[in-house]
Amino acid sequence: MKIIEGFEKARLALTRQSRKDMPDDDREKTVRQIINDVRRRGDAALLDYTEKFDGVRLASLEVDKKDIDRAYNETDKGLLAALELAAERINAYHAEQKKALLHESTASHLGWLIRPLERIGVYTPGSQAPLPSSLLMTVVPARVAGVKEIILATPPRKSGSVSPVTLSAARIADVDRVFSISGAQAVAALAYGTESVPAVDKVCGPGSVYTTLAKKMVFGDVGIDGLYGPSEVVIIADETAKAEYIAADLLAQVEHGSLPSAILITTSRQVAGAVNQEIEKQLEALERRDITAGSLEKRGMIALVNNVNQGIELANLYAPEHLCLVVEDAAAYIDKVENAGCLFVGENAIEVLVDYVAGPSHVLPTEGTARFGSPLNILDFVKLISLVQTDEKDIVDLGKAASVIARAEGLYAHARAVEKRLRDNARGGG
Repeated sequence: MKIIEGFEKARLALTRQSRKDMPDDDREKTVRQIINDVRRRGDAALLDYTEKFDGVRLASLEVDKKDIDRAYNETDKGLLAALELAAERINAYHAEQKKALLHESTASHLGWLIRPLERIGVYTPGSQAPLPSSLLMTVVPARVAGVKEIILATPPRKSGSVSPVTLSAARIADVDRVFSISGAQAVAALAYGTESVPAVDKVCGPGSVYTTLAKKMVFGDVGIDGLYGPSEVVIIADETAKAEYIAADLLAQVEHGSLPSAILITTSRQVAGAVNQEIEKQLEALERRDITAGSLEKRGMIALVNNVNQGIELANLYAPEHLCLVVEDAAAYIDKVENAGCLFVGENAIEVLVDYVAGPSHVLPTEGTARFGSPLNILDFVKLISLVQTDEKDIVDLGKAASVIARAEGLYAHARAVEKRLRDNARGGG
């Protein structure tokens, strides 16, 4: 990987470019046409797009529950055990989160109610390879939050069936219904409904650029969890870091393809050189070495800085999806981290564990959105309702101020609505 020396050069390299001036392209036009077509023609459009993009003509969009059970029973028992362990840990993590974050307040005059969403749609990619982990990371938190119905959309294979691993994960996560639909057309079906697919309140899950554009376009008619781009990792390392571990973690990230970024920020020139050597060595043994090497060439970087604090400042600027602190006394730097989707503290906090089985959702903010965004979590699947139970005393104490502000805004009906109560209260008190 290329090496950049010095804080200022690294800062320039890690400053993300604004996307506001990017021109519309043909992909946006294509996605808009697909959404409008699904809204207009429903199931017929979905079947046509499945044949066009996935190469298969389906007899039915919905996967029969018998097929889901059959897939589960035929899946390798070791894999099922691993998926079930992952589901248990994701459930436990988000149950703790629910306990800590979700508390109704109804005892006082002003409070709030917490209500789970009625129905969500989850999109799980699978055109290149099944991603049961992404399914679990989205569906399980929704279940813990209390969502009443969960609809899954996932691409069919050339044979016409959905990956049995995906179906097994769907059964483990207790998905209600599964539909064999891919990409932008799946998002459109979930957002607006068709003859077969029920409309949902929120569309969740990562996907291709077409899926992401579709989520962006339907937002407002339905909720979305976020817009997810290529995966990314920043590792901050000092002279105590093991080069072979750092290289392995960087390679694991860029194995995704689709232009992920892998960035090492280090205080040690020796570690920088050793990591580069280890990457070349470990690449030779990888099954996806061409994809991985290409990603490193385009978006791989090593930055040399003077100290760990400079590294953290650069990481806060970049706001990465994954941030790993592989430095001496790593926990001492936690409070300095401001922007990251997930923070890994110490050499043994392995990103791959979070990808699959640690517990937190691996659906994380990317492309700098960790500046304002959060990992997928319990709060994505509930809504708050403000609760107001004000009484006559509150009207007396607050009504005059409300009236004054309303008249200043030229909203006289607002003012009169409270003034009537104030007059009635004054007459009752006199």
